[in-house]
Amino acid sequence: MLIEDARARRIDHAFAALAMSLPTEADIAREIGHDVDPDAIYVARKTMRGALGRAHAGALAALHAELADSSPFSPDAAAAGRRALRNVALSLFVDGDVIEGLELAHRQLADADNMTERLGALTAIALKPDDAREHALDAFGRRFAMEPLILDKWFALQALIPERETLERVRGLMNHRGFSLANPNRVRALIGGFTANQTQFNRPDGAGFALLEEVVVFLDPTNPQISARLLTAMRSWRSLEGGRRGHAEAMLRRIAAQPSLSPDVRDIVTRSLG
Repeated sequence: MLIEDARARRIDHAFAALAMSLPTEADIAREIGHDVDPDAIYVARKTMRGALGRAHAGALAALHAELADSSPFSPDAAAAGRRALRNVALSLFVDGDVIEGLELAHRQLADADNMTERLGALTAIALKPDDAREHALDAFGRRFAMEPLILDKWFALQALIPERETLERVRGLMNHRGFSLANPNRVRALIGGFTANQTQFNRPDGAGFALLEEVVVFLDPTNPQISARLLTAMRSWRSLEGGRRGHAEAMLRRIAAQPSLSPDVRDIVTRSLG
């Protein structure tokens, strides 16, 4: 009904985009509140999105097509809502039909004349592993290498991929020519983006926490503000299930034991442990 209402323009496109978006993994974790298993949340949410995408594949594809707009780009609210809903329709369609959905996503990426639709398509592509994904990511990174704000989004997008290989991807991107630990915006994009990756930052082996520890300890002497900001990702560590919770606490205590911590980082780690 919601999709049909959106197609018939009986409801606002921006509202429809919000209504058709499931709660995020972080939202669900907050609602659960204790003994949180991020992998179980991810699987449940992915399963639901796939079921919705399959059940409404035809309507989603039709909605996506109807929301195409060949007129000049406009930043007004109506046009922004249209673009947002088109991206939501694409994302759900890809989860319901990977083959046809990815074909549609690659077409949108190639044809888009605005960054909202380019990033919406690239996001859908990035979440499905294949060689075409890596080609699309590499091409996008080269095309916008001289656009700092867009490149920040490119780094953040890759840090959010919910795959076990993402930790090594992030480490590899730290050696990318466009990345520097001396660039706070780039650090927030890549490392901050990774801390928002519910399954891979909260890995059961603690390796995600260890990466954050490395960056926080390295940056603290030169940029304690960004180190402290990154460390706020640990605020909800007590809500995790026991194994992850143990790794998180051990990581915080290792940081707390560092000599000459800045007041900024000392405050965050003390509050987190307290």
